[in-house]
Amino acid sequence: MSTDTSSEVRGQIVNMVRDFVRREVQPIADRYDNEDIYPHELVEPMREMGLFGITIPEQYGGMGLDYTTFAMIFEELSKGWMSVSGIIGTHHVLSHVVANGGTEEQKQRFLPRMASGEIRGGLGLTEPDAGSDVQGIRTTAVKDGEEYVLNGSKMFITNAENGTAFAVLAKTDSAAEPAYRGISCFVVEKPSTGFSVGRHLDKLGYRGIESCELVFENCRVGSDNLVGEVEGQGFRQVMSALETGRINVAARAVGVAEAALDAAVRYAQQRKTFGVPIAEHQAIQLMLADMATKVQAARLLTYDAAAKKDAGQERIDLEAGMAKLYASEVCQQVALDAMRIHGGYGFIKDYPVERYYRDAPLMIIGEGTNEIQKLVIARRLLQKYKI
Repeated sequence: MSTDTSSEVRGQIVNMVRDFVRREVQPIADRYDNEDIYPHELVEPMREMGLFGITIPEQYGGMGLDYTTFAMIFEELSKGWMSVSGIIGTHHVLSHVVANGGTEEQKQRFLPRMASGEIRGGLGLTEPDAGSDVQGIRTTAVKDGEEYVLNGSKMFITNAENGTAFAVLAKTDSAAEPAYRGISCFVVEKPSTGFSVGRHLDKLGYRGIESCELVFENCRVGSDNLVGEVEGQGFRQVMSALETGRINVAARAVGVAEAALDAAVRYAQQRKTFGVPIAEHQAIQLMLADMATKVQAARLLTYDAAAKKDAGQERIDLEAGMAKLYASEVCQQVALDAMRIHGGYGFIKDYPVERYYRDAPLMIIGEGTNEIQKLVIARRLLQKYKI
């Protein structure tokens, strides 16, 4: 669990990230997004700032920051260009899996190299026929001596090409009932025989960061790469990590929504119709008021989920689900309203609001669709207030 971060230290870190975004991210965002270019030159400064080890414990070379600071960092990165947050997004899911479910030997072997950015992590969960229904995965891992043989494929994997290690869910017992008890998690590193990257997917938004297929064809992985070295724990390990992933996605949504709001406020004060700035028209003022209120509510929900994680609350799937659900829907609404305020200019690539609008759906779909979030929220509420 991350330790509390003082407000002074948090402020310094967030300001450092904000300056990095202003100096190095914003100048390249539009062109790299349009041309779908991976921002290799941003990786080294992110390593130097320690962003690959945000929540990794200090004893393993990380910063050991709390999840409130974690959320603020992802918010700042996403204000500049949401895709940049993808460089470290699922990286931190892998680090959480290892830090909380791994053996001490695995922690010593992986976490220091992850904290430095030597290892760049990803998550191999979604499959062509299994997304939010994690128990429906078909990838298998069969024990063969001191190794496991993996067969199957994963889809929509962020960092597939540029990542070097992945938390991969596979079934070690296909007959287990319920199915989640037969799912295990492996750390699969590159290069590994039988492990390859498939096609590069051309996406609507979230461009510049690759999303690809991962293919496992008789891929051999040492039994010492089974997280915790106990079979059947993978579902629990990854679901716990995805709670932090949903804080990450909610924070990204807040960042994109804030960027869209800022753009709308600036434009409304510059653009004139009928002899006055459109910001003086009541219709625009009402839109801006609603947008700002929704963004702030989304931010507070996100920080609340992060605070409960920092407090050591065992399960935060309710709070993280609410934050992810609300923040992502708000992001889409605010991005559309910013486009409407810009009028025709919002529909062309000369202004960044069209990018915000294209990026927003990722947060609705990613890390468990919002329809799944509603089911999780309802289920937890019924448990919490059971008669």
